[in-house]
Parts: sequence; C-alpha cells; structure tokens
Amino acid sequence: MRLVNRRFYYEVLDKNRKKNKMIKLYNSKSNKVEEFKPIVENKVNMYVCGPTVYNHAHIGNARPVIVFDTLRRLFESCGYDVKYASNFTDVDDKIINKAQEENVSESVISQRYIDAYSKLRDELNTLPLYATPKVTQVMDKIISFINSLVESGNAYESQGDVYFSVTSIDNYGVLSKQKIEDLLVGARIDENTKKVNPSDFTLWKKTEKGLKWDSPWSTGRPGWHTECVVMIKDVFADMIDIHGGGMDLRFPHHDNEIAQSCAFQKHELANFWMHNAMINIDGEKMSKSLGNVRWAKDIVDLLGTNVVRWLMLGTHYRSELNFSDETIETAKKELSKVETALKLGQVKLAISRYKLDDEINEDYDKFISEMSNDLNTANAYAQIFDSVKKINSLIRANDDDLTSLKVYINSVIKMLDVLGISVKNICLNDEEILMYEQWVAYKKAKDFDNADKLRNILVEKGVL
Repeated sequence: MRLVNRRFYYEVLDKNRKKNKMIKLYNSKSNKVEEFKPIVENKVNMYVCGPTVYNHAHIGNARPVIVFDTLRRLFESCGYDVKYASNFTDVDDKIINKAQEENVSESVISQRYIDAYSKLRDELNTLPLYATPKVTQVMDKIISFINSLVESGNAYESQGDVYFSVTSIDNYGVLSKQKIEDLLVGARIDENTKKVNPSDFTLWKKTEKGLKWDSPWSTGRPGWHTECVVMIKDVFADMIDIHGGGMDLRFPHHDNEIAQSCAFQKHELANFWMHNAMINIDGEKMSKSLGNVRWAKDIVDLLGTNVVRWLMLGTHYRSELNFSDETIETAKKELSKVETALKLGQVKLAISRYKLDDEINEDYDKFISEMSNDLNTANAYAQIFDSVKKINSLIRANDDDLTSLKVYINSVIKMLDVLGISVKNICLNDEEILMYEQWVAYKKAKDFDNADKLRNILVEKGVL
C-alpha cells in the first residue's frame, strides 16, 4: 500500500474513532455488565468519593484515583466530553482530633492534606478534575437539604441531632441488596436512644467540639452520608451518569446517599455505580493494626509513576490487588519490555529523520475494544505486548519499513496514554546520530572495546 493510501486509510479510521464507541461497565446496582448510555448524548458526568483529609493517602486510596482517571481517559478517547468531580471531606472528627493534638485550626490540617493529595494526583499523572468541592464550602446548602428532608417527613430531629428515617422510603438498601428487616434481626441494643430505628443514620450531629455551625436544630456539623449528595447536586444540578469509589463505600455510605436522593430528588443519584476492590499487602489486608499501611507518596517515590499505574491496572479493578515484591518486580519487567521497544524503535526512526505523528492502526482499536469491555486491562495489556512484538520485529528487519514502525509506535504510545502512562519522546541531534552510527559500525567490525565505550556514552545521554 502506498503511503498516500495509508494516510487516507488512517484518516478514515480517525473519523470513525471520533464517534462514541460502545462501552460496557459493571453496574454495582444491577450486579451485571451493562452497555453504558449517557443521560445526555456525548457527555459523561462522573463523581468519585474523595478523601477525608486528616492524613496522607495510602496506596488503597490511590487505586480509585488511578482506576477512575483511566475510565475518564477511555471515555475521552472514544469521543465523550467528561466532567469528573471528586470531593474533599474537610470536616470530620479525625480532622478535629488531629488539630487539637497539634494545637492548630482544623483548616490548617485539612489544607495540608488537600495539598498533599493534590500533589499525589499530579504525581500519578491524573488529568485535571472538573471540580473538587469541599464540605465546608457548601454548609448552607447542606443545612437547607437536611431541613427539606425534615419537612418532608424523611428525617426527624432528636435532642439536637437529625436522623434519616430508613423506613420512610421503599427501596432502602437497593445498592447493596440489604433489607431493613435483615439489618434489625439479631442487632444488639443500640446505645443511641435518640433514634427511632437502629438503622437510621445521622444527618446532623449536635456538638460543642471543633468546627461547628448554627442550624435550626443545634450547633453542630453534618453527617458524612449527606455531604456527597449535596456536593453532587451543587456541581451537576441533577442525576449523574456514574458514581464511583472503593468497595468499602457500597454500604452503608452509597446506600445512604441513594436513600436521601430518592427522598429529596426522586431519583437514585446515578445511573451507574462503580466500585473498585481493595488492596492487600503480601496477601494480607492492609490495616493499621497489622502495621502494613503503605503511603502512596512513598510508593510513587520508590517505583515511579509509570510502574505504579501499570501495577495498579494490571489487576482488574473489581478484583483484589496484591501488593508484594513479586507483583512489583513483574510490573517492572513487563513495563520495561514495552518502554525498551518504544525507545529502540524511536531511536531507529530518529536515525532516519522520521518523526512521530498521530497516525495509528487497527491495533489501537483492538486495545480500545478490550478496555471498553468493563476495563478489561488483562486483554488490553495482551494487545500492547502483541504490538510490541511487531515493533521489535520491525526494529530487527533489514528492509527498514519505517512507516509501519512509526505507526506501531504511535499506536502503542496512544494505548499507554489511555492507561495514564507517559513515554519519553526520543529526539536525537546530529552529534548523537553520528555517535549511534559509529557505535553500530564498531559492532559490525567487532571492535567491542570502542563499541562498549561509545555505548556507555549513549546510555548516559539516554539514547540507549
């Protein structure tokens, strides 16, 4: 095929790629993989529960950051306009306790870890968020929201606290499939005698400790389950396409969000609910009691962004991920094979004055098809390795099909971009090109002493 025809072929492919691809995602509400259909054509509104900012993020906190950033990248690669928001919970007992321990204000603590979390997101190569709301910024709206639930009979005040009545709606527990009667069976006597029902959850907490606000019921602060509902409404105004977070949030947090939304807005807040599984350390659950908590910032410093993302995405997001020396070494080796092929391929192109561009092939489409099947990263990785084999074959080939080499490199780089993995662009100046050619000549002449000396220089310059 002549180059002009190849370009026409890829122009046609690129036009087709701009059309929205069919994406299938596992919906935690239905417990099955469903075809994603946006509420508004070509647009995706997505919200993921963010951190309570009283400490640094551990690697378990980093998993949803990477998973949902990758989902966002997939949507955008398929032509969707994505608005992705994630909050900061900046008022909580843990923040208050830490502030009192350090004898500083709660805002000092929360801003310290908001900055640290934002830095971590940057270090993990995540795309900028559409919105990062804070609880303290919407307190008036939270109080108004709770008041509406009280007025509608879905919530009640008791001695200055406010509770949501789980029996006031018909579908409580719709996400986790919990039933109120099952929750009550065998339940121990609730020490909180303020509640009508032991399963009722807090919307407003009366307190004299730490950050607090005046409300119609008492001086206090909101319950955790209310905050995200209000922030979602504030950012997106209406029902959203996807609500995500860790598996530990499915019940009671996300069920309680749905309950409030059904009572106030008459809808279940989101069409799709997505949850990533947890991370284990050397086969054991990560916990403070076991002393095996690993801060994400330290792991990124140790392994680098690309290895962390490759490792995190190498296990399907709905499966538990084991973080161990073995899985780390496997990730390093796998990614090294990909990066080495891309580097050697780019060097070969640079020697011949070929430059990378946006021309890609059907291998990229196969990769996207696998990713579009509920982020099937195992098959997507297999497609990357298949393309890398072709790159290595073209590097070794004598006929120098540089156009094909360039297109395969372009395609793999674009695959990696969907995974949030950055590849260094190799550009050689005339001196480096001459040195590389001399190194090749030394090798052919079996002048290994001079070849080794020149190779060391090329390695130092990042050419090899």
